[in-house]
Amino acid sequence: MKFLYDFFPILLFFIAYKMFDIYVATGVAMAAAAVQTFAFWFKHRRFEKMHLVTLGLLLVFGGLTLILHDPVFIKWKPTAINWLFAIVFLGSHWIGDRPLVERMMSHAIQAPRPVWLRLSWMWVTFFIGIGLLNLYVAFNYPEETWVNFKLFGMLGITFAFVIGQAFYLSRYIQDHEKVEEEP
Repeated sequence: MKFLYDFFPILLFFIAYKMFDIYVATGVAMAAAAVQTFAFWFKHRRFEKMHLVTLGLLLVFGGLTLILHDPVFIKWKPTAINWLFAIVFLGSHWIGDRPLVERMMSHAIQAPRPVWLRLSWMWVTFFIGIGLLNLYVAFNYPEETWVNFKLFGMLGITFAFVIGQAFYLSRYIQDHEKVEEEP
């Protein structure tokens, strides 16, 4: 359910684009991201960092798109978000004692440090690559192709990458029943 909640603005962007145009879709996405961010706050009394980052970048890039009436800015937004994530994951190698991916997943998976570092580098590479791919599609194909890619292509690639990560990490997932039985 959280997965659908996180993709709420993208889905509404897609629907609004199909019904109207890139400018209406941009405004809808901006409003949806604001609703998403504040609905989360009202329910949990805290903000989720990813929602705030997405909203902030969407307001900047979407605002420029609407004010300047130029879709180039909204096309850059997915790349900006992905490259920001790449910087954060990369920076976590030197800030703190563990890479970000380890901090996020170590409660469920126990793996040696080299595995976490490798996994972190995979995420950095993925974020850089998906950002480059977004730019390639955005500026070499028609706008409608980019909109379809933004929803289906990026989502599908991300899903495949996460499945690949699951297979890579599957040998480190501990069976809690076995761990509890051991003396």
